[in-house]
Amino acid sequence: MAENEQITLENVATENSSVDNAPKAKRGNFSGKRKDERRERAPRKEVSEFDKQVVQVRRVQKVVKGGRTLRFSALVVVGDRKGRVGIGIGKSKEVSAAIEKATTVAKKNIVNIPIVNDTIPHNTTGKFSATSILLLPAPEGTGVIAGGSARAVIELAGIKNIVTKRHGSSNKMNCVKATMDGLLSLKTKEEIARRRGKAVEEI
Repeated sequence: MAENEQITLENVATENSSVDNAPKAKRGNFSGKRKDERRERAPRKEVSEFDKQVVQVRRVQKVVKGGRTLRFSALVVVGDRKGRVGIGIGKSKEVSAAIEKATTVAKKNIVNIPIVNDTIPHNTTGKFSATSILLLPAPEGTGVIAGGSARAVIELAGIKNIVTKRHGSSNKMNCVKATMDGLLSLKTKEEIARRRGKAVEEI
């Protein structure tokens, strides 16, 4: 019996040593490559044709049954500085998410603004709520004479020479919307002549 037990122990020891010497299977790496050999791809950077400017970020509270919920509201203006501009408002629990939402909305609301010799074609007045803003064309070298909120819309639209004067409320959101209202009311000579069915020289 002792000899049989000794032979059995020797066989078990031989099997264990063969198992230890066998190559171990790789775990968790199905591609067969080492982590060091993997090439990490750099994140793609989206090149946008529009420039973005954040005009206002403010905290807003909503009263609900369980209390108050705090969120952030962002007002963003986007434009290509070539006659296209848009505004958007976004709300979220985080500032970055609110800005992203507002940027997406602004890109959907892009409009074309007529520009003649780097200025507007004629005088106009934009109104929104308790705010009104007067927009006047200006000669070369004048620059953009406007407040901060109106300046963002005018510069991103591509207007380089203009004089503005705000009346009434100084609320930034109202100023931006009033400026957009004034720019949307602009008409070129060609457009007016086409509507009247006349030549440009007859106007």
